[in-house]
Amino acid sequence: QVHLVETGGGTVQPGGSLRISCAASGRTFSAYRVGWFRQCPGKEREFVAVISRFGETQYYTDSVKGRFTISRDNAKNTVYLQMNSLKPEDTAVYFCVADVTIAAAWETSAASDLNYWGKGTLVTVSS
Repeated sequence: QVHLVETGGGTVQPGGSLRISCAASGRTFSAYRVGWFRQCPGKEREFVAVISRFGETQYYTDSVKGRFTISRDNAKNTVYLQMNSLKPEDTAVYFCVADVTIAAAWETSAASDLNYWGKGTLVTVSS
């Protein structure tokens, strides 16, 4: 079991930056790939980014490449998502997710295939 808690959401103006965090407790954190999904009102959850067990590899959905950066600190059991050049369409609830599925498979995996989810943190991009 892995328990995930997201923090750092809030409201930011278009073009601004925000960093959200995911703190994990439970079994060995480094055993899991960890990523972020987001859900906009009225839409399904979509993949945003994932990082490999020791941080050597990251994958991003096309719409956030070059703007978002995922990182992890296994000593602190924490994963971060640095979001820059934010756009109104980035407004969503962001969920932290952990699973043993290899990172390369996350973008094509169904959300329901991934085991451990946080409750989410709301990011609003608005002027």
